[in-house]
Amino acid sequence: MMPTVSDPQELGFDSARLALIDDHLRTKYIDNGKFPHAALLIGRGDEVAHLSVMGEARAGEPLREDAIFRIASMTKPITSIAFMQLVEQGRIALSDPVTKVLPEFKDTGVFVSGGRTTPFVTRPPTSPMKMIDLLRHTSGLTYSFQERSNVDAAYAKAGFERFDGGTLEEFVAAVARMPLEFDPGSAWNYSISTDIVGAIVQRVSGQSLDDYFAEHITGPLGMVDTHFQVPAEKLSRVPDCYVWDPAKRMKIYDPGAGSAWGKAPKLLSGGGGMVSTLADYHRFARMLLNNGELDGVRIVSPHTIRLMTANHLPGGRDLTQMSQSLFSEAENAGAGFGLGFGVVTDPVATTLPGNAGEFYWGGMFSTNFFVDPIDDIIVVFMTQLMPSNTYPIRRTLKTMVYSALIG
Repeated sequence: MMPTVSDPQELGFDSARLALIDDHLRTKYIDNGKFPHAALLIGRGDEVAHLSVMGEARAGEPLREDAIFRIASMTKPITSIAFMQLVEQGRIALSDPVTKVLPEFKDTGVFVSGGRTTPFVTRPPTSPMKMIDLLRHTSGLTYSFQERSNVDAAYAKAGFERFDGGTLEEFVAAVARMPLEFDPGSAWNYSISTDIVGAIVQRVSGQSLDDYFAEHITGPLGMVDTHFQVPAEKLSRVPDCYVWDPAKRMKIYDPGAGSAWGKAPKLLSGGGGMVSTLADYHRFARMLLNNGELDGVRIVSPHTIRLMTANHLPGGRDLTQMSQSLFSEAENAGAGFGLGFGVVTDPVATTLPGNAGEFYWGGMFSTNFFVDPIDDIIVVFMTQLMPSNTYPIRRTLKTMVYSALIG
């Protein structure tokens, strides 16, 4: 159920300035065919100051407030919370080597040479891959879509990001046979690390990832529309999903009718496999803002939230200093990485309004969210266009949200 929208003025927002955000989205992105649709929720504390939906979910069908979106990497914070629940129970520790739970990685080496047409040559890592390396993406794993290295190419050939090559257990075994990009802890690289975290959650808990989420996170939080598989009775709420095309701007990637997310996945991707709604993800973000608790249900402790949303990059560095590929761009100055989230460490360096301590992430279909514990703000934005860096909507949206905050 969608939350009730409160009077934005009472929550410290200027109504006219909030209306400018919708005007901007409509004129700059929807009317000219850059995005198929857009849904935006702006909250303060537990209340909602602004809610808007625009564009078409499918041809001739307006987008609904209860639309179910493919959230891709916005699955990562949920998986990270699951892992930290197990940490709180003493069943695992951030300092543990990954091999404690996944012995498949005991012989995984660091890339030296080879690949593409010749066998890989590797060397032993100078330090073992630890659980914290998976949570903060300093593991040495990668994503093939970065298209930077021979290891990326090997991931692409193996189909690691298509998530159709077998179960999560089979996925772990295949990944462990690939070289690492670098010594764990020595650099940052956006990667399939959180999928490996999901495998660890499965193995430690003894539950499948979807069952674990339903029992310990999405169920208790009342996130009734957040799934790995969209139930048949909900498929009518799934909008069309597009990929950017140089000639047509948008080309169908996954139609809402008959969506691939309506089928049971072989591999439960903790790094990018879920769907959700504005209302559901708002509930998840409220739990984070409320230090791990929502409506009397505690998911994790306040100290765990504070630990997760601190910058864990070695030496307190930011993404521009640590990233080997994606997110090394200048616009990521002043942003570090925690345990499942990007975190703002220096607002001035970001050249955006906001506060130190904000945390955020997004997905490849241009969805994103951020939480600001200082000003008690939650923003959730949904659309369905791949890749997420096609248009600079995230920075513009954040600027306009803070421009509307006057109290």
